[in-house]
This record gives sequence, C-alpha cells and structure tokens, in this order.
Amino acid sequence: MPIAVYFILLADLLFGRKPKVRSPEEQARADEAAKAMRLYHFEACPYCRRTRRDIRLLNVPIAQVDIKREPGAREALVAGGGKKQVPCLRIEEGGTTRWMYESRAIGEYLRGRFA
Repeated sequence: MPIAVYFILLADLLFGRKPKVRSPEEQARADEAAKAMRLYHFEACPYCRRTRRDIRLLNVPIAQVDIKREPGAREALVAGGGKKQVPCLRIEEGGTTRWMYESRAIGEYLRGRFA
C-alpha cells in the first residue's frame, strides 16, 4: 500500500470527527441491524475510505471484507452483486439481498438509517 494512504488514514484518526454516541439500547439496535450488512472494499480505494469513515462516524459495526486480501471475496462480490466494483454494501432485509454500490449512495443510506 502506498505510504500516502497511511498518512491519510492517520490524519482521519487524529483529526477526524468523533463517532456517534447512542444510549445502550439504541446502540444495541444499531449493532443488531449491522449484522445484516457487509461492506466489500479494499484498503487503498479513496471511495472505500469515505465509506469506512461514514461507518466509523455512525458507530455501526458493519463487517468489512477486503476483496484484495480475503480469498474468494471478489468472486462472492461478483456472484452476488454482478460486478467487482467497490465499495459495495450487501444488505439483507426481509429475506432479500440488496447490493448497493457508490460511496455516496451507501453513505446516504447509512445516515438515513443510523444517524
């Protein structure tokens, strides 16, 4: 990974906004809702970084799968969502699975659901 990515990630940690604080009951509901989601990403992608930042700020423990590091993750993404584009949020709701692409769309969805 390029060294510039490490500086960007460090700057996010040091100077970024603080994660959302919820009551224990609200956090438990957010944690439960997050179990139905999975983010497909890779570390050096700037759009993925934006999405991971949104997840961190919303304080939602969404499982994250790095398609470059985890064997079979890219194939699972293509098989399920139809393309290997990241970031991609897999959402399981009411017995159906939705694959949401584009960092802005994912961020808007997450803010609407967890903000």
